[in-house]
Amino acid sequence: MIPLKKFLVLSTTALAAVIALAGCATGVGEEMPGMDHSTSATSGTTTDVAVGEHNSADTMFSQMMIPHHEQAVEMSDIMLAKTGLDPKIETLAQDIKAAQAPEIQKMTDWLTAWSEPTSMSGSHGMDGMMTDADLDKLTAAQGTEASKLFLTQMIAHHEGAVKMAKTEVADGKNADAVALAKDIVSSQEAEIQDMRDLLATL
Repeated sequence: MIPLKKFLVLSTTALAAVIALAGCATGVGEEMPGMDHSTSATSGTTTDVAVGEHNSADTMFSQMMIPHHEQAVEMSDIMLAKTGLDPKIETLAQDIKAAQAPEIQKMTDWLTAWSEPTSMSGSHGMDGMMTDADLDKLTAAQGTEASKLFLTQMIAHHEGAVKMAKTEVADGKNADAVALAKDIVSSQEAEIQDMRDLLATL
């Protein structure tokens, strides 16, 4: 005969097991009311791109634009490290960083979701990219000379990005990638005009 204390312990354990099994059974083939498991693992991330909804143009756009953006951020950091920087140049450099750093992460997330490499293999020339010598000149320059050089280099850099983005708008398949490309075209063309205007005042 089972002592009453042990019987109660066994009964409680058995009841918990039954409840657990009932809860598992609910998850098979149907969901509990108010529960949404469809995107819970990915909701809140920067990527809402379904795997496979892309073509080679989307892949190339992201793979090439990431290092292109990274260099723009690097150039901005070079300027922001200087003392006595023109406030307008400082604001421009900060704006470029604020816009392009999140886009780098977004494109990296897309490539990961598409099961594509985050960088291109081999050597691929990109319009508007600065050489190491160009960046060395920018680092060494000071005062108005640095501001003029930064604007001249960044205008060329933006023009290269706009060209790449227009190619994506024409050839891309992924709606989010094409939308980003359109944003890059509009925002960077506006910045190019602003930089030309600013350059004329120096």
